[in-house]
Amino acid sequence: AIELNPKYAKAYYRRAMCHLQTLKPQLAIADLRQVLKLEPQNKQVKEQLAQTQKLVRRIEFEKAIEVGDEQSAADRCLEVIAEGGCELDKNYAGPKLEVVDGKYQVTLEFVRAMIQWFKDGKALPKRYVWEIVLGAYAHFSKEESLVDVTLEEGETIDVIGDVHGQFYDVLHLFSLTGEPSKTHRLLMNGDLVDRGSWSIEVILTAFAFKWLYPKHMFLNRGNHEAKDMNRTYGFEGEAKHKHGEQTYKLFAYVFTAMPLATLISATKPPTKKAGAILSPEGKKRYFVTHGGLFSKDGVTLDDIRKIERIGQQPGTEGLMCHDLQLLWTDPQEAPGRGPSKRGVGIGFGPDVTRRWCELNGVTGILRSHEVRQDGYAIEHNGLCTTVFSAPNYVDQGGNKGAFIRIDSTGTQEYFQFQAQPHPPMKPMAYAQAGLSSMFM
Repeated sequence: AIELNPKYAKAYYRRAMCHLQTLKPQLAIADLRQVLKLEPQNKQVKEQLAQTQKLVRRIEFEKAIEVGDEQSAADRCLEVIAEGGCELDKNYAGPKLEVVDGKYQVTLEFVRAMIQWFKDGKALPKRYVWEIVLGAYAHFSKEESLVDVTLEEGETIDVIGDVHGQFYDVLHLFSLTGEPSKTHRLLMNGDLVDRGSWSIEVILTAFAFKWLYPKHMFLNRGNHEAKDMNRTYGFEGEAKHKHGEQTYKLFAYVFTAMPLATLISATKPPTKKAGAILSPEGKKRYFVTHGGLFSKDGVTLDDIRKIERIGQQPGTEGLMCHDLQLLWTDPQEAPGRGPSKRGVGIGFGPDVTRRWCELNGVTGILRSHEVRQDGYAIEHNGLCTTVFSAPNYVDQGGNKGAFIRIDSTGTQEYFQFQAQPHPPMKPMAYAQAGLSSMFM
């Protein structure tokens, strides 16, 4: 449009919004300035330009601070606790963590009471928030970037896709899956936060179960468990509003410790072998990651296990994000690889999926990252399945949610569910000004 009419102000504005959505605010500034040259009295664009310039200055300031900050947010919070700087509010009358030998311990009774406390519209004290996040971090930090989950006879696991801060839908979802237990595991496949306006409640519930049941509750990192996305799509604003600056820093650091993928392995022979790609032991197994496959062939499961992730935000190179795409890629119908419709990442075709599964002895890829109207979609000749668990996404998607159950033979079963009512708060209530209508 700009090539056809260089004075078409709306085209510059739309391109600026696309640059913001793909996390390129500097390029957005140039287009917004061009709009103001053409429409100098446009108050909306003036406000958007001011907000975007403020965002760029803030990003640069935070980068400068981080260069000289060698202490992790987790270590800093532990230091503050040791110094007595984060004591429990004496007036707090909600659910209580147990204290054993001077240390807080989580119980199932506490988690259930906490969920009800959240349903009643109440918040935990900052000390409890820190304890839950640090409790989950203690387990994440011991896990490899690729976590191995083996299903023995009688055991199942439910794979859950994006939930995006939709707390009341997550509660309904957990009523369908059941709580994690010794015979039933849960795997949340990234994008727990942003978009929905109850991201704190969602992530604390998930982290509390991880602290309580580290071998039965698993969480993969998504592209929204990252600073640049949280800054734009609401979680940073929500975390700071509810629990303060240092709490947000703690979440941002602990997100980097979340594993990047999970390998689910059956232990019993498959009920149907015809055409299935099996492990070297002749069993079904599934690779679960948030985005998908890679921008080059030959990546092995061991390559993923060895990724150094803790303390690292996704960058422009490496397995985590843009080069080999664990967090951002999407399946495409065409063979080979192609540009992403998002402007970030790539698309990978059915031939890419088959080659990778055959190389690694993987029966199929389970990924999330995209809305599917039925909550899930089986693609790439059955080798790639997308599961999305945020029904009626941001209150206007009209989609169902879904989860996938896998048993010890590797058999998959699909469950769908509808959105639930929630209190009158709009999605992205804590997002950057002017950005609340963006989708990614």
